[in-house]
Amino acid sequence: MLKKIFAFTLILSSFSLKMAAQTPDYDLEKSHNALIEAEQKHHHNMLTYEASGAGANFDIKYHRFEWRVNPAVRYISGAVTTYFKAIEPMASMSFDLDDVLRVDSVKQRGNQLTFNQLGDKTMLITLSQPLAKGALDSVTVYYQGVPPRTAFGSFEQRLRSGTKPEIWTLSEPYGSRDWWPGKSDLVDKIDSIDVIVECPPQYRVASNGLLVRELDIDASTKLFHWKHRYPIVNYLVAIAVTDYVQYIDKALLSRGDSMNMLNYVYPEQLATSKAGSVKTAFAMRLFDSLFVEYPFKKEKYGHAQCGFGGGQEHQTMSFMGTLADPGLIAHELAHQWFGDKITCGSWQDIWLNEGFATYCTGLYWQYIEPAWWRNWLVVTLRDATTTRAGVDIPNGSVYVDDTTSVNRIFSGALSYNKGARVLHNLRFKLGDSAFFAGIRRYQNDPAVIYGFARTPDLIRNLEAASGQNLTEFFNDYIYGQGYPSFQLEYCTDDTPIPIFLTIRQTQSHPSVSLFETPVPIKFIDKSRNKDTTLVFNITNRSQRFTVNFGRSNVLSRVDSIVFDPDLWLLSKNNTVTKTSCLPTQEVDNQWITRLTPNPAKDNLTVNFKAEKTELITLEIVNELGQIVLKNNINANYGDNAATLNINDLPTGFYVLKLSTALKIGTQKFIKN
Repeated sequence: MLKKIFAFTLILSSFSLKMAAQTPDYDLEKSHNALIEAEQKHHHNMLTYEASGAGANFDIKYHRFEWRVNPAVRYISGAVTTYFKAIEPMASMSFDLDDVLRVDSVKQRGNQLTFNQLGDKTMLITLSQPLAKGALDSVTVYYQGVPPRTAFGSFEQRLRSGTKPEIWTLSEPYGSRDWWPGKSDLVDKIDSIDVIVECPPQYRVASNGLLVRELDIDASTKLFHWKHRYPIVNYLVAIAVTDYVQYIDKALLSRGDSMNMLNYVYPEQLATSKAGSVKTAFAMRLFDSLFVEYPFKKEKYGHAQCGFGGGQEHQTMSFMGTLADPGLIAHELAHQWFGDKITCGSWQDIWLNEGFATYCTGLYWQYIEPAWWRNWLVVTLRDATTTRAGVDIPNGSVYVDDTTSVNRIFSGALSYNKGARVLHNLRFKLGDSAFFAGIRRYQNDPAVIYGFARTPDLIRNLEAASGQNLTEFFNDYIYGQGYPSFQLEYCTDDTPIPIFLTIRQTQSHPSVSLFETPVPIKFIDKSRNKDTTLVFNITNRSQRFTVNFGRSNVLSRVDSIVFDPDLWLLSKNNTVTKTSCLPTQEVDNQWITRLTPNPAKDNLTVNFKAEKTELITLEIVNELGQIVLKNNINANYGDNAATLNINDLPTGFYVLKLSTALKIGTQKFIKN
């Protein structure tokens, strides 16, 4: 598979240069931040967290949605038919539904049922007769009303440019209850859906799956029928209605086949949208090559414009504020693999959706428009370790510790950027072959495919592909808090090679005692205009390495070194210092065993112990700190003695100093 990736990269190379030339004024940082901030704005303005009130006693198999809407009016009416299987004996069932929507009736096999809207965004339905475990049945809820306003929330209606009506829905994380009855949880995916919408004839309806019917009912009503036959989580069910024009882009996939991509866009932005959406084809081919084939290939992928500033990855059709931003296009497309095909099984693991989609945007820049790749690395690294205001994050893990806070779930620094940078760090640790093989195993894992996953599911597949134990890595980078900082010190001896290198690590938060990671370091020889990068495995807070470059003579000397030159690591506040290789001399006055006579007149004898055969320097220093006498002697291991003639020294106080490269010893004496 890796050969296929490299071949694909070569195929894209000429396109990459062309694409980079086409977007000279693109502001990647502004776009990246705007994408995250738009999603946060939407999510943060959703209703305050309330746990799903829908019953856990049934498994949803199918929804048929039959709605009537007019984009000029903020209103929805219709029916939702739910086919379900009893998980246990049941006499009643409950759905999540906002109380402002009025339920007119509920039927089971044509029979009217008793129901009660409980006032806590939950409706309780009493079945006509109890169902046994395993029984299959259905109910239909007929309802209508004005969905509640939640800023950029779950059901929006507006006049575009003051004259053009439109409706769109954005339900993540808890907003589906604002406009239809179902389950707002991360436990029960709907096996399949039909979306049937009636609206005035001048409009088009965008939704999930394939458009199987477009019918003029009468002069004032048109019907659109979308059929989706893949499992789908409730918050990805969506509709958008306005005066769309449509066109199709074709994507050539990595396995030699192709697929059509459907675009519903504003008429006034048709030219801009066509120029931008073509980039989806290249992103589609990239992700199809790096991961597994597009998950909903039997149906479609496409875009529908809406009045939202960012994007939302509705299954098979992302809703987009614009189709002119390649970063946004790549992010929402990536969610079809990470978030739609496999959905996080808890909001604690939202990084499996958002961290992956953010990293896939980086992969788009790396392979498709490489001129922007390093810029993306710089922006995400900074944002992963600081808040928008530039203040260090004192704590916070990628794993969400408070799922009652929508702000915390959709943290730009942690769930998006740090999640992406952890994946990049992990890719370096495992290598491309094992990393992408692990992602493909995860995407094909029978335990999670078209279902829900938690972080251990990803770990299991990455370990199987790489043969590495990743418990420590994920404990540090996903469940732990903060990031590492590295302090490098290096020196050379009298000869240019070898290099003596010390790597120390500090951590920004006490939850992690050591971030164990490989560290890449570039060594530069300016005299030969050459460099080489070596990787050092960090297993302790402080480690010393001796670096030789072997007989290949890659470098003859090292003028400077660069820490993590390609920005693989999640780290901050790293330093590189060149130091002297000369050791610090230790003061040890005990190795002078005797100094006689003291006071002395003509000769002074010093007795000392040497630890090995070595050169000893003897000096006499006067009260002004001046060296007035100096001798070098060859000492042997053990007891040694040396006699100095001090007859010519003036009377006064002196210091006798013995020294080697490693040690200094001093003792005072008096000259008579």
